[in-house]
Amino acid sequence: MSHMNPDPEPEGTTGLEPGGGVPPGETPPAESSMSGAGPRETHNPTKGWAKAPLVIILGLAVLCAAFFLAYALVLLL
Repeated sequence: MSHMNPDPEPEGTTGLEPGGGVPPGETPPAESSMSGAGPRETHNPTKGWAKAPLVIILGLAVLCAAFFLAYALVLLL
């Protein structure tokens, strides 16, 4: 089998210190990617709030505001 090693030769790679370290400020060598290795995701739920929770929260806010408005009116009269 004639299989080439994808790893770079340490002697021929620029920017490496002896022992394989990378000096500060130097970009390390790139690695191969496995972006397509995961399972295919078919269910992507929508982001954000659904309509029902928003309506309930807004309704509670309006009820609280109406209560305090009525309470203020009762105190003034």
